Amino acid sequence: MSTIFLYNFSGLALFAIGLHGLIRSSHLLRKILAANLMSSGIFLIMIVGAYGPDQALIDPVPHAMVLTGILVSISTTAVALVLVCLVQETTNRALLLQKRKREQRGRTDA
Repeated sequence: MSTIFLYNFSGLALFAIGLHGLIRSSHLLRKILAANLMSSGIFLIMIVGAYGPDQALIDPVPHAMVLTGILVSISTTAVALVLVCLVQETTNRALLLQKRKREQRGRTDA
C-alpha cells in the first residue's frame, strides 16, 4: 500500500466522519466542528494531489489553494461561532429543531 493511497484514504475518512457528524448532530457547535473536519479532509486530499507521478515535481497551485482555504475556514468558523452565540443568547438553546419537537410533544401529552 502506497503512502499516497493512505493519505487519500485518510482524507476521505475525515470527510466522511465530518459529513456524518454534520447530518446526524443537532447541536450547532458540533456542526461547526464537523464542517471543520470535512474541510481538513479536503485539504489533505488536495495536498496529496499536488504531487506528480514521479514524486519529484510538486505543483504549487494546490498548496496555495489549501493555504487560502485554511484562511477562509478560520474566518467562517469565527463567524459561525459568533452566530451560534447569538442564537444561544436569543433562544436559550444551542440545539436546532429536536428540542422544540420534544417540548411540543410534552404539551400535547399533558
